[in-house]
Amino acid sequence: MPSSTSMACATFISLKTIHKTSSTTMVRAFSTLMSPPSKAVFYESHGPPDTVTKIIQLPPVEIKPNDVCVKMLASPINPSDINRIEGVYPVRPPVPAVGGYEGAGEVHSVGSAVQGLAPGDLVMASPPSTGAWQTHVVRDKSFWHKLDKGTPVEYAATVTTNPLTALRMMEDYMDLKSGDAIVQNGATSMVGQCVIQLAKLRGIHTINIIRDRSGSDEAKEKLKKLGADQVYTESQLNVKDVKSLLDNVPEPALGFNCVGGNAASLVLKFLRQGGTMVTYGGMSKKPVTVSTSSFIFKDLSLKGFWLQKWISSGNTEAFREMVDYLLGLVREGKLKYDMELTPFSEFHTALDKALGKQGSQPKQVIKF
Repeated sequence: MPSSTSMACATFISLKTIHKTSSTTMVRAFSTLMSPPSKAVFYESHGPPDTVTKIIQLPPVEIKPNDVCVKMLASPINPSDINRIEGVYPVRPPVPAVGGYEGAGEVHSVGSAVQGLAPGDLVMASPPSTGAWQTHVVRDKSFWHKLDKGTPVEYAATVTTNPLTALRMMEDYMDLKSGDAIVQNGATSMVGQCVIQLAKLRGIHTINIIRDRSGSDEAKEKLKKLGADQVYTESQLNVKDVKSLLDNVPEPALGFNCVGGNAASLVLKFLRQGGTMVTYGGMSKKPVTVSTSSFIFKDLSLKGFWLQKWISSGNTEAFREMVDYLLGLVREGKLKYDMELTPFSEFHTALDKALGKQGSQPKQVIKF
């Protein structure tokens, strides 16, 4: 049966069953457990996120025996969330829809058959699913992964899309050993920050490329404090032989590209013979251009990584093990990244920042 906390938040609908005995009529009352009403970021059609989204109130939802109602606490605004609303992301919900993908929250109430979760538990959507930008989410128990209560909520809400991408790319394409090196562009991104720290923990060197912009010196120092071995702006790499800059860092075997264009070409120039570049984004919206000699004489390989594909292949247990590993590093102070927390009531302010309307900004995380 639901706990007293669960029952306190329920809406009861009486269903009368009449049972006649010799001279008595007995009435049995059954109750349907309902979620609270939910405020949500809603869009009826695809288009520019700042014009098609609005905050609405959704009615209560029935909590079935195996369901768990979670009060959402935090959810980020990722580029893929924006692309889903625009209608250009390969995997997106049919409209009308509620926005958001990953997030974390606190168990509010549970169905009568649920075991292992109770009101007050910290959980995350695992694997994530669309519809995270709302105050209450009702899903089957199997949808939720219980977390250590000492986990900072904003990290529980953001561990999937970016940190897990960094970890999977480091492990899926090459058997890196201590002393090896990685080169990456987009090093100030959340994935880039995670790559630096995860590599440092494993004794792997990182060569990091950032954009030319105001504040680049501060960005360099920040990345070095995270454990970066070398950090260069793109203009610093306008030299005949970029490898002359490596000093005691070995030629990298693995490169990560999330920018495209010239920034991708710079990653390729650093790679050693037989190296691999993995592309996981295209922020510049420019194509990756590769010279013929890179294929013929350097024997380079180009790969693509899409976390959604890996998650969709049914790796739920492996997914949860890696999430627990990453959040363990967070609790130990060994993994951190920039975020800005914004109240749900100011969602559209955070959205404008995520859309780049106010220049370069940290990852925007909505606090419910």
